[in-house]
Amino acid sequence: MTEMLKTAPGLAPYACHENASRGRLHDEPDSVTRRCFQRDRDRIIHCGAFRRLEYKTQVFVNHEGDNYRTRLTHTLEVSQIARSICRSLELNEDLGEVLALAHDLGHPPFGHAGEDALKEVMPPFGGFDHNAQSLSVVVKLEERYAGFDGLNLTWETLEGLVKHNGPLLADGGNAGELPRAIAEYAKVQDLELATFASAEAQSAALADDIAYNNHDIDDGLRAGLFSIADLADVPLAGPIFAEVKMDYPDIDTSRHIHEAVRRLIGAMVTDLLGESLSRIKAAGVTSADDVRALDHPVIGFSDAMAEQEAAVKAFLFENMYRHYKLNRMTSKAKRVVKDLFGLFLEEPECLPTEWRSKLEAAEEKTAGQVVADYVAGMTDRFALDEHRRLFDLRSGAS
Repeated sequence: MTEMLKTAPGLAPYACHENASRGRLHDEPDSVTRRCFQRDRDRIIHCGAFRRLEYKTQVFVNHEGDNYRTRLTHTLEVSQIARSICRSLELNEDLGEVLALAHDLGHPPFGHAGEDALKEVMPPFGGFDHNAQSLSVVVKLEERYAGFDGLNLTWETLEGLVKHNGPLLADGGNAGELPRAIAEYAKVQDLELATFASAEAQSAALADDIAYNNHDIDDGLRAGLFSIADLADVPLAGPIFAEVKMDYPDIDTSRHIHEAVRRLIGAMVTDLLGESLSRIKAAGVTSADDVRALDHPVIGFSDAMAEQEAAVKAFLFENMYRHYKLNRMTSKAKRVVKDLFGLFLEEPECLPTEWRSKLEAAEEKTAGQVVADYVAGMTDRFALDEHRRLFDLRSGAS
C-alpha cells in the first residue's frame, strides 16, 4: 500500500514527483494513507496559524462586514485556482494546493497595514517580511509535535514557500541580503535560494495574483468604493463587464458583478495555461530540477495579459487601496499594531506567560522579533481586544 502512495498519477516529467522528494529535515516514517505533499497540506490545515486566517484582514477589517473576503477565504480561493492550473498543466496538484494554503500564514493582523506597521518598527531587530514570517510559522512557531518545532514540511514545500516569487539571491549574492528568518533557516537547510522554485510554486504565486485582483474588484464594487462604470476604460475588466451586459441586458448588479468576475478569472487562467505550455515546450524541461535551473519562470502570462493585469492592479491601487475609507482603516490599524509592539517590548510583564518567557530568554538584538512573532500571530479581533484591554483605562484586564 505504501508503494501505491509514492507519487500522484498522471504527472508530467517536469512536475514535482513525490518519489523524488528531498524529504523532511527531521526523518519520519512515511504515511500509509497519504502522499508526502498531502501530508504537508493536512499539517497546514490543522495548524493554529491557518485557523486564525479566518479573522485576519484581506482588504477589509474583519468586522467591516460578513460578505467581504478574509485572509482565509482568499487563501481557499487561491488554492482552488492553483489546483486547476496544476491539473491542466499535469503538475502536482497536492504541492500546488499546499503552497497556496501556506502562502499567507505569516501575515499580521489588518493585512498590509499590519505588515507595514511592523516593517516600520522592526529595522533594529532584523526587519519584517510576511513571506519570511510564513517560513518562521512552519519551521519554528507552530509548537504541536513532540519531536520538533514547526510542521516538518517537505523540502519542496519550504522551497516553494520562500521562492514562489522567484530567486532570492542573485549569482554571487550572500545571505546577508535575505530577510532575517530566511537567512537563519538557510544555515539549517539549503533551499537553493539562487534558483527558481518548482512550476507548482510558480503556479501558486500567479493563482494568488489572479485571485486577489479579481476578488478585490468584487469586494470594491460591493463596498461602493467604485462603480461598474468606473471600470469601463480599464483593460480586460471593462470589456468583460460590457460583454456581460450585452449578453444579459436586464441582469441585476449583483449577478453582473459575479458573472464578470467569473469570466475575468477564466480569461486570466486560460491565458496563463497557453503561455505556460508554450514556455515549457520551448524550454524542453524534463524534470523539476530543469525548471529550477532556468533563468526565467515557466509559468506566466502572455505579454498582452501581463499588461492588462498591470492596468487592473493600477486601477485598484488608485480607486480602492488608496480610497479614503481604506486609508482611515489603515491608519487606525497601524496605530494598533505599533502601540501593541511598543508596549510589549517596553513592558514584557504584560505578555502572556509563555511569550514573556521567550522574551526573557532572547538576546537584546532579537527581543523585538519575539514581540513581532506574538503580534503577527494575532487576528484582527484579538489585536483590537488586546489594544482595548491595555490602553483603555475603563476596560478590564482579563
